[in-house]
Amino acid sequence: MLAVGGHVLGEIDARTMRMASVFGGGVGGTHEEMCGALSAGVMVIGALHGRSSPAEDEQLARQLATTYRERFQVRFGSTQCSPVRQQFLAPDGSTACAPVVEGAAAILLQMLADR
Repeated sequence: MLAVGGHVLGEIDARTMRMASVFGGGVGGTHEEMCGALSAGVMVIGALHGRSSPAEDEQLARQLATTYRERFQVRFGSTQCSPVRQQFLAPDGSTACAPVVEGAAAILLQMLADR
């Protein structure tokens, strides 16, 4: 959320950060669901182009989120935390997600710039 959100949305308030924080590690650190970096990017897309009432059009947000997900999957081979995480395992078994966050941020920033 901070990698791109702060750049394109301005200051990220504490409530938004708390909401986004539980997506890290594939939802609550389970490594079973969608990668937290992907989730954060989708949240940024929603903040920029999502709707705030059912009467509003959400086609642009949906299209951008779909494209972002597709590009993330091409880059990392999956959208699920565990398979993405496995690519960055250190010999001691630890994982650093920084390359994933950087890659996801680059994808999103390029998409937003192209738009």
